[in-house]
Amino acid sequence: MIYDPQTYALPDEPMKPFISEDEINGMLEESTGDPGLVREIIAKSLNKKRLSMQETAVLLNTTDPELISEIKEGARTLKENVYGNRIVLFAPLYVGNLCTNNCSYCGFRTSNKAQQRTTLTSEELINEVGMLEDAGQKRLILVYGEHPRYSPEFIADTVKTVYGVKKGNGEIRRVNINAAPMDIEGFRTVKEAGIGTYQVFQETYHRETYAKVHQGGLKRNYDYRLTALDRAQEAGIDDVGIGALFGLYDWRFEVMALIRHVNHFEKVYNVGPHTISFPRIKNASNVEVDPRYQLSDEDFTRMVAILRLAVPYTGLILTAREPAHIREEVLRYGVSQIDGGTRIEMKGYSGQKPSQNLDAEQFEINDDRSLNEVMEELIRKDYIPSFCTACYRVGRTGEHFMEFSVPGFIKRYCTPNAMLTLAEYLEDYAPEQTKEAGYRLISENLAKYDDERFKSMLEERLEKVRQGERDLYF
Repeated sequence: MIYDPQTYALPDEPMKPFISEDEINGMLEESTGDPGLVREIIAKSLNKKRLSMQETAVLLNTTDPELISEIKEGARTLKENVYGNRIVLFAPLYVGNLCTNNCSYCGFRTSNKAQQRTTLTSEELINEVGMLEDAGQKRLILVYGEHPRYSPEFIADTVKTVYGVKKGNGEIRRVNINAAPMDIEGFRTVKEAGIGTYQVFQETYHRETYAKVHQGGLKRNYDYRLTALDRAQEAGIDDVGIGALFGLYDWRFEVMALIRHVNHFEKVYNVGPHTISFPRIKNASNVEVDPRYQLSDEDFTRMVAILRLAVPYTGLILTAREPAHIREEVLRYGVSQIDGGTRIEMKGYSGQKPSQNLDAEQFEINDDRSLNEVMEELIRKDYIPSFCTACYRVGRTGEHFMEFSVPGFIKRYCTPNAMLTLAEYLEDYAPEQTKEAGYRLISENLAKYDDERFKSMLEERLEKVRQGERDLYF
């Protein structure tokens, strides 16, 4: 369905609101950071059990520095127990920045006449993907403004184009999308193109704030956006990502609303969201941000730790909005996916420039390191960089993924698959220094295996990668 940008007519579909501000505020008001209770809640999470909203509220209201340190340490232990030491890598690719919305915090908003509007042609898209493949990327998220031109059919065509680009050993094995909400038929159209995760953020779950910052366009409709992922599920897309933009309203409220959104998915569809994102507002073209709700680094890192404890099996995504030192810190507390070598300026990968042009991108990024620089940093910190896409390609998504992940198999299978994709990168793209460090890390991790049979199978596949085979996984 293509909406009329003049009337912003909305489809006549039933809404399913499930966010209660009274419920959330009541829990935040009633909860206190009692030390004994805080420690009980941390212990519960370390047993890999989901926290309730009330328990999450207790952690959010904890201000004692010693208890906050224990929350962070608990999150670090939980992450290590569930995910091991692998970090998934991806890159964003902006396909078009035309937009009919007028969101006060966004450089793409329709009233920003300074924004340089671009939609990639098929040739330009292929060129951008080729540059990403030359760097070693295997996982992309395509990003679109909200505009009639970016119909489900258009999005599906761009997804198919990306999958079709092959350069040497380079290929994109998973294409996620961040795009405006659709109706059920629209979601079916993009699903048929073979998308991975469909991601849409509510931005803020607080209705009054939502109305204030969304000043025009389809995005004004709070409920239609809130229920977007319900329509995606009904269309058969069982791999979805949620998020909030921190800095629009009270960060504790937004965390509680994210947990409520997770609860909704688990109750209705028997599966939670695959990922949660929590970007902080950054500088953008001709944007002024309300300073009242800006999230400090101290509260931001604590928030990541609390989210990890609250949802042990949900992937947490942190992007290059954040500077390298913040990314390095929160990797310890729970982040499982980051981008690397990021350029969000339109045609930014093929035309890299020494400085960012905010009039050609949505917001300012604060980590502009190359993919290999990010890889080297991860390896130096004993993380295994992963480009793995195995689960999605063998059908381990939705409920099947939960069955696979909850018993603790993420660590057992994702770690060896991460090593295999790291070996591909080392063979095809890495400078010699990175290659030596990467294989040293792989050897150290192989030495930890007690299961000699499985270890032998993994070593055989790693050798096949060295000999030129690609796309091997368990």
